[in-house]
Amino acid sequence: MLRKLVLLPLLCILLYSCKSQKLPIKASTAIETKDKKDSKLKPYDKVVTKEALSDQGLFTTHTVDEKLYFEIPDSLLGKDMLLVSRIAKVPSGFGGGYVNAGSKVNEQVVRWIKRGNYVDLKVISFENESDENSPISKSVEANNFFPILYSTAIAAKSKDSTNLVIEVTDLFTKDIDAINGVSSRLRKEYKIKKLDGTRSYIESAAAFPKNVEVKHVMTYDAEEPPERDQAGTLTLLMNQSMVLLPDDKMQPRLADDRVGWFTSKKYNYDSEQLKADDYKIIRRWKLIPKDIEAYKRGELVEPVKPIIYYLDPATPLKWRPYFKQGIEDWNKAFEVAGFKNAIIAKDPPSAEEDPEFSPEDVRYSVIRYVASTTRNAVGPSVSDPRTGEIIESDVIWYHNHLRSYRNRFMIEAGAQNPAARTLETPEAEIGEMMRMVIAHEVGHALGLPHNMKASSAYPTDSLRIASFTQKYGLTPSIMDYARVNYVAQPGDDGVRYIRMMGPYDLYAINWGYRYIPEASSSIEEKPTLDKWILEKAGNPWYEFGSANGIDPHSQTESLGDDNIKASSYGLANMKKVVPNFINWTTKDGYGYDDLSEVYGELARLWRGYINHVVTNVGGVYETIKTSDQNGVVYQPVPKEVQQEAVEFLNDNAFTTPQWLLNRDILDRIEADGAIEQVKSVQIYALSNLLSDKRLTRMIENEQKNGASAYSAVTLMNDLRKGIFNELYQGQKTDAYRRNLQRKYVEIATSYLGELEKDNQEILISDVLPLMRGELTQLRSDLNSRKNNSRDTLTRYHYADLIARIDAGFKVD
Repeated sequence: MLRKLVLLPLLCILLYSCKSQKLPIKASTAIETKDKKDSKLKPYDKVVTKEALSDQGLFTTHTVDEKLYFEIPDSLLGKDMLLVSRIAKVPSGFGGGYVNAGSKVNEQVVRWIKRGNYVDLKVISFENESDENSPISKSVEANNFFPILYSTAIAAKSKDSTNLVIEVTDLFTKDIDAINGVSSRLRKEYKIKKLDGTRSYIESAAAFPKNVEVKHVMTYDAEEPPERDQAGTLTLLMNQSMVLLPDDKMQPRLADDRVGWFTSKKYNYDSEQLKADDYKIIRRWKLIPKDIEAYKRGELVEPVKPIIYYLDPATPLKWRPYFKQGIEDWNKAFEVAGFKNAIIAKDPPSAEEDPEFSPEDVRYSVIRYVASTTRNAVGPSVSDPRTGEIIESDVIWYHNHLRSYRNRFMIEAGAQNPAARTLETPEAEIGEMMRMVIAHEVGHALGLPHNMKASSAYPTDSLRIASFTQKYGLTPSIMDYARVNYVAQPGDDGVRYIRMMGPYDLYAINWGYRYIPEASSSIEEKPTLDKWILEKAGNPWYEFGSANGIDPHSQTESLGDDNIKASSYGLANMKKVVPNFINWTTKDGYGYDDLSEVYGELARLWRGYINHVVTNVGGVYETIKTSDQNGVVYQPVPKEVQQEAVEFLNDNAFTTPQWLLNRDILDRIEADGAIEQVKSVQIYALSNLLSDKRLTRMIENEQKNGASAYSAVTLMNDLRKGIFNELYQGQKTDAYRRNLQRKYVEIATSYLGELEKDNQEILISDVLPLMRGELTQLRSDLNSRKNNSRDTLTRYHYADLIARIDAGFKVD
């Protein structure tokens, strides 16, 4: 939780965050004034020959043969520029499929600085700051010496000597860590030996008024590339954007963890506290009212510079209206902040309308439509780390993303909504889904992170009510993952099935974007910002939380305030749709690929429902507060809720899911594998449930709250009775349950194995004696009941479990 900022350090922040925010090094040192003789420089025409392909912009790029030159005006030396490194194209399977085209790998401020007959590209940090007139500023500068990313000799000067020409080929063809797309982890994973210079080259360079773009191919020798057919080679297309940062700096806004924003962290060394004072600023667009007096009167006023998104020329015409709606939906939130027409969606201009238009130009923010099988959409942005001002944003929509929504709509709404019972989802429904995905990604581009706590604000059963869902949506925030209303049941007529913008979104945009004319600094804004938060305190509609694996109210894809009930509703719907999958996914003359895909996704969603319930066990609710607010931040999930969660898991996760094992489907899509699929879901849930961190939290909770806590011992007893129910009832165990029971013993005995590993975290905790006691009890029960079953394989199975437990105890 963000620590409460006290007055003195914040006054320091005020002095340096807006009106006179200083550079980390003095501007006078940015350009060396004592030049060496230029005798070694070549004539301009000998460097920039007639064959050069040149492009004028922020600075001019010249491509001569296979060499790239930058012609940099003296006026840009020492200026702050943002160097953004992205992967433009990736090989199949790169990063496990989680790194897509467009992924940003680094973002850093740089300056071109002249040094005699050389030009250095320095990386500049604004994280540490102090007043340049303060004595400590010398120490701050000395202990934050800026690294040189690249250095090159001046090749020539322009004829009027106002521009320097430098060759930058090596910057983009050598293996420079700060701008390459392969992390150290992936280098190890793919066993990369080296960058092959003969297969690495600059593909293109383009200059625009405020930025320069360079695309370059990087090819590595790799013993184990992501896919076997890649022949020991890993090739990426990188895109480097160099963006000029504004001289007119925006006034930063201090972040507060109670309202979710993307942030930048700072350290103020002028603080009179006994430490460097750390604080965060939010990332947002610079919106200033055209008419401040009218704005003060409460009138809606247009901003001086609105946020404009252009559609990619590649966007299919039928989807353009939905894209535009998704963008301009945010105007509803900006109106709460006092702005009208703050965000505008436009079709791509024709060559006649704007001959300079290019998605690569930082002056244009674009919703890019990418022809890719990737099922995703992302909303990245480029921001000024000095102030948090968002400079530009390109939302990326991958063509195949609709495929995931089509499948999910069928699985989660097919039981209730006839429109979902086909792979040819009607345009009205699929268009609405697309609209809301775009709105979600634009929300990221406006500065909002995921708010996974939002969905827990609404009572679960309210999602079955048409009037409620049509007015308030599925969750208070479109920044939550709540894609389809799986809570609604057959007969719940008129309910909304697709997420939409909610009250939290309006609140967050007002908090981050409302112009406060009476405040001339970040610190002067803070009392007003705090007041807005306290006005909403206690109302779960306006709370923020990220998914941390501990709080059951902050989970991806969960719905409602009772995720045990929600998972029960979702499971009931799944049981209804499975028997219809063949009819809904197949057509004459084609195979069963779609059936297999939808069935597989259903199994993954089932696992998600189960995990939502698991998180309640040993769970802790988190409500972010500052010290002036009443109540605690962390509160354990009530005992009765945890007991209900374990009952659900015994009944729905660990009991063999006969409803899922539909022979009509399985015999069409696979020769075998059903056991493994069920096993993977059950083992994931069981391993998660019996993690040492969860058990440790439960033991700690019992220590603090005594009998009112759901204890770890009770959990183990309840699980054993559920997972080994056949043992206690003298019944036959099926293959699925035998797998599950073996995994239970494996997890428990694995803790005993920590004795040999000298894992101090486990050895000094109560988890080890807990598991030893549980195994002792289970071994006793197995010995006394192993012959009660008439099934031979069941008896063999029990004998095997006893042997496994004995083997585990041999560690002692």
